[in-house]
Amino acid sequence: MLSRLMSGSSRSLEREYSCTVRLLDDSEYTCTIQRDAKGQYLFDLLCHHLNLLEKDYFGIRFVDPDKQRHWLEFTKSVVKQLRSQPPFTMCFRVKFYPVDPAALKEEITRYLVFLQIKRDLYHGRLLCKTSDAALLAAYILQAEIGDYDPGKHPEGYSSKFQFFPKHSEKLERKIAEIHKTELSGQTPATSELNFLRKAQTLETYGVDPHPCKDVSGNAAFLAFTPFGFVVLQGNKRVHFIKWNEVTKLKFEGKTFYLYVSQKEEKKIILTYFAPTPEACKHLWKCGIENQAFYKLEKSSQVRTVSSSNLFFKGSRFRYSGRVAKEVMESSAKIKREPPEIHRAGMVPSRSCPSITHGPRLSSVPRTRRRAVHISIMEGLESLRDSAHSTPVRSSSHGDTFLPHVRSSRADSNDRVAVISDEAYSPADSVLPTPVAENSLELMLLSRQINGATCSIEEEKESESSTPTAAEAEALGGELRALCQGHGRPEQEQVNKFVLSVLRLLLVTMGLLFVLLLLLIILTESDLDIAFFRDIRQTPEFEQFHYQYFCPLRRWFACKIRSVVSLLIDT
Repeated sequence: MLSRLMSGSSRSLEREYSCTVRLLDDSEYTCTIQRDAKGQYLFDLLCHHLNLLEKDYFGIRFVDPDKQRHWLEFTKSVVKQLRSQPPFTMCFRVKFYPVDPAALKEEITRYLVFLQIKRDLYHGRLLCKTSDAALLAAYILQAEIGDYDPGKHPEGYSSKFQFFPKHSEKLERKIAEIHKTELSGQTPATSELNFLRKAQTLETYGVDPHPCKDVSGNAAFLAFTPFGFVVLQGNKRVHFIKWNEVTKLKFEGKTFYLYVSQKEEKKIILTYFAPTPEACKHLWKCGIENQAFYKLEKSSQVRTVSSSNLFFKGSRFRYSGRVAKEVMESSAKIKREPPEIHRAGMVPSRSCPSITHGPRLSSVPRTRRRAVHISIMEGLESLRDSAHSTPVRSSSHGDTFLPHVRSSRADSNDRVAVISDEAYSPADSVLPTPVAENSLELMLLSRQINGATCSIEEEKESESSTPTAAEAEALGGELRALCQGHGRPEQEQVNKFVLSVLRLLLVTMGLLFVLLLLLIILTESDLDIAFFRDIRQTPEFEQFHYQYFCPLRRWFACKIRSVVSLLIDT
């Protein structure tokens, strides 16, 4: 009896797994889930911990053992999706950016979106002109430390905070000037609201770039925003397609297809190549989910989407959540006391036992964070040199996925003043960016290794997903070879066309064989089924049977007898 109890308890322990989810403020939430627990169960636990009702904008992201990033699917088992050894490590992030973040119903939701956009700014995904960058940083400063106080904030106090991948002294002075003179008296909630309103007007708001190559072999970044599909090349936005113009998304292997129908019945097919088939499938699934969320009126309109052509089995995927319009309608019905929020680095206006925010990332002095990053990936010289850089830059069309890594500190010191009005020229770029043209360095290497544009900080999503310097160099060589393979898109297109023709022939032969079987059953069998009986009694079928089928059958029988007799004689 005792042994049975012990074995039963051991089996129950084996069915439980520890999960750690890193939140937007870099604090952690740890829980235990059962082996068969769905993603929805874990997400609901997390939202209950955060006291979050407007939860449809958020998701849980993880990195698989192959270094590919994914969004956790709520309808599937958590354990089966992660495919890694416990304890599991994931991240809570904004998955669908609100069309108008300032219009969110609850302050807690706006605060979480504010944290996400602040991360985007910090990791170089949200690009802007110098004037906009200074204003956004000043809003963050006001929300974190409050009004300017000469006694607490000495000269150069803004330089102790890292808002962007690169800083210049001129920009830091501009941030401090705006904070001192224009934002005095604003509460944290007001500063965060103004930050959201400004960020929402930028062209790269809501962008999570996916690295790809076009049919000519030029490097590009694909992204999905609340307003449509975006293609970034160099520091320019070369394509912007509204969601109502996107008719179909498809992928085959490493090739991603976007079908566009514009005015005057103009149809376009955009083709891009991802680094790996897994990255391409992730890109496709992100596109399907974003299109359903922002384009559809009701979740009942969501349909299962297949990645393949007719008659061929491929990946099938269905978005399982609510759409943006339903989320807004549901938010309008929320009636409760506003949940209390702890904001790090300040005396909170309200306290909430369910949200305990630790020190926020940008509140940490640069020297401390530099040591943290060096401990994460040995071999990086410093945070300012290479740890954070934007995924979009000016580049020649011949650039590969892996740009040249500059390791000289002297060169880095020459590039400190990277955010300046002089460096930005609207005539050169449709996409305003405060980042210098040569600022895409080792950060893009780590992003490409993971199959998505993410930073060193975001690689904390999985301890096992952080490559060492040697691994990064080895994987970099593989990616260079991969990029060279994309130099022959025309040959790949020809091969795919040949395969498509062969598949069509096989399907046609299969259909003809099925029709032949049906014809034999109709003419030769004695099955007394109403459907067959009605067909046999039609004049057309009787004419076909006696004038064509019977003579053809006698001809085949004669030929078969001749062949058999010939074989017997020999």
